[in-house]
Amino acid sequence: MPLVRIDIKRNPDAAYAKKLGKVVYDSMKAAINVPDHDNFQVLAEHDDEHFVYDPTYLGIKRTDGLVFIQITLNEGRSTDQKKLLYKTISEGLNREAGVRLEDVFINLVEVKKENWSFGNGVAQYAS
Repeated sequence: MPLVRIDIKRNPDAAYAKKLGKVVYDSMKAAINVPDHDNFQVLAEHDDEHFVYDPTYLGIKRTDGLVFIQITLNEGRSTDQKKLLYKTISEGLNREAGVRLEDVFINLVEVKKENWSFGNGVAQYAS
């Protein structure tokens, strides 16, 4: 049920954002048991004026290669599962797309199951 938003600075490789999305989806399947076909993503690229970040917040040295990842998902995963997800995504992006570990910024937004409608105006997972 996750909805993934990935934001990056405009990249000359048209396939780059989609590659990032694949790594994130594969990581969610491996780390938090997201099922096959549950892949919904918004991939956005931004120019310099619309991509803002602090290059040294919390002592982490970020570059313009920064990847913002926001995942909205059902509540209930343990802290250990979340930590595994962060690690799996970061290492996967590093290995598959050359993203520096310092440039992976992840935010999880947890919601109740009834806060989803996958179409037809129906809350498919509401009790």
